[in-house]
Amino acid sequence: MKNKKNVLYSLIIMLAGVIYFPVQAQQKNGAIKSETKDVSTSHGPNTSVRTVKQDRKGNMWLVSIEGIIRYDGKSFTNLTSKIGSHRIWDVLEDRRGNIWFATIDSGVYYYNGKSLQHYTTGEGLASNSVFEIYEDKAGIIWFGTGGGASRYDGKSFRNFKMNVPPPVIQTDSIYVSGYHKQLQHPELYWMVNETNNRVHTIIEDKTGKFWFGTWGFASVYDGKTFTTITNKDGKPFTKVRSIIEDKKGNIWLGGGGGLWRYDGTTFTQFTRNSVGYVYKDRKGNIWTSSERDNGEVWALSRYDEKSLSNKKPAVTEIMSGGNGLFEIVEARDGSIWIGASDGVYRYDGKTVKRL
Repeated sequence: MKNKKNVLYSLIIMLAGVIYFPVQAQQKNGAIKSETKDVSTSHGPNTSVRTVKQDRKGNMWLVSIEGIIRYDGKSFTNLTSKIGSHRIWDVLEDRRGNIWFATIDSGVYYYNGKSLQHYTTGEGLASNSVFEIYEDKAGIIWFGTGGGASRYDGKSFRNFKMNVPPPVIQTDSIYVSGYHKQLQHPELYWMVNETNNRVHTIIEDKTGKFWFGTWGFASVYDGKTFTTITNKDGKPFTKVRSIIEDKKGNIWLGGGGGLWRYDGTTFTQFTRNSVGYVYKDRKGNIWTSSERDNGEVWALSRYDEKSLSNKKPAVTEIMSGGNGLFEIVEARDGSIWIGASDGVYRYDGKTVKRL
């Protein structure tokens, strides 16, 4: 695709006018007026960084409360000024070099190098609250939204609702609308179903099945049917924030119920601590960000690839502290970047440094 140079930069500048300053954005002849000024610093953001990505040119992109920040290896540049009424949650550079931005209240923005497009429920998106963007093996773009999963083939949206959860006994404790409650009353049943359609993570496994982590019950889709995922005790997985597949095809689920591995037959639990993110690096090691001590401490841990099939894989704690840890990504140079509630950290294999 032509004009790929500075695609991300152009998108951010356009988004600054369209997303954050909608009242003053339009000028004569449809031109977009940007109200932002680029601000560069030698240090990273001081506030929460939920998303970290690296583009094809090697730039690191941070979705922060302070705005959209690009790191070119020398300086951090804020390209959006302070975030206004809309908040970007996730970003994806697809295989064609197109850029997708998800917001939690304004749908999805798409930039193809020439023009910017905005997709909302008016165009067929399941919900304007979008938490996840995922590209499958066929190049189809999926969105995890507050109202289910949306599949976009470049022409139209197809929306999916997760199945109504299976009956549960009164003693089952489930996560409902932000609170742990006992499912003792039939009137709470619809609330459980609602949280099932708040999708936070999507992956396609080697067999072509899709796994969906939701705020309710996680499920797997075989192309025809959604099936609620249950552990070895027959209980469903709830509040799943992150799912990945390792080199051997094992599925790893992380969330409020801890860290689990599924080998195609059996689910094995490795920690009961709440897990925020699960990531696989190029060597096949599994990285997690997780809570402990009732959420007072967060830890970044690495599970060694050679021991992943063991009942107790070798795990190394890389860092820990009182700040929340979010997305994990490996940069081209092999360093590990971690978004945190107080900024962004980089691990070079020896030391962890806040940037």
